[in-house]
Amino acid sequence: MSVLRLIGGEIISIYRQSLLTIGTSQARALTTTGFLRHAAKPESEATEETAASEEPEAGETDANAAPKQPVDDPKDRTRVIPVETSIRYLASEAYRQTYQDDPVWKQYRRNHKGPYPPKLTRKTCIRKGRISTGNPCPICRDEYLVLDHNNIDLLKQFISPQTGDVLSYRVTGLCQKKHTQLLVAVERAMDRGMLTFDVPFREYDYSEYYPAKEGKPSSK
Repeated sequence: MSVLRLIGGEIISIYRQSLLTIGTSQARALTTTGFLRHAAKPESEATEETAASEEPEAGETDANAAPKQPVDDPKDRTRVIPVETSIRYLASEAYRQTYQDDPVWKQYRRNHKGPYPPKLTRKTCIRKGRISTGNPCPICRDEYLVLDHNNIDLLKQFISPQTGDVLSYRVTGLCQKKHTQLLVAVERAMDRGMLTFDVPFREYDYSEYYPAKEGKPSSK
């Protein structure tokens, strides 16, 4: 018994010295319970722990990540486009590739039920700052087409070259709101002399307004 006690005491002293030299973290792995726990862990948990240790901190991620660019909503119409930008757009290559030499309303087709279109177009294509329909009118679908009395090249596309009158919304497909804005812009351009128009020549019979004097025959 004394021999066994001596051997056991030497083993315990050696084990204590090994704990002091290798540290507590590695000593847990040497124990039976620590070894069993490490062996019982599935591979998924081990990979998760490794990935968590390799992930950078939240502050470092936010600092190194590039700022997200805002995505333009094609149906958003809250942005105000200046008329100068619209004038430059009509002279750009992008406009020529989109519309070629045709007016902006030439290739537009209305969506309606049945074989015959309704007499009136829709009231408006934009509600609460967004396009509310899947087939907006030629002006509402392109935000760079601004109806203004200074935008003469755009206004001329809606004026008949034969009569000089503004084309009907049944021909152009404009919604009622944009057609009203078109009429106002054309009238303002004519008042300011930016759009020329022919005044019809009329002959008056002044004898109907002034009585014939004595000794002078009437004009009839």
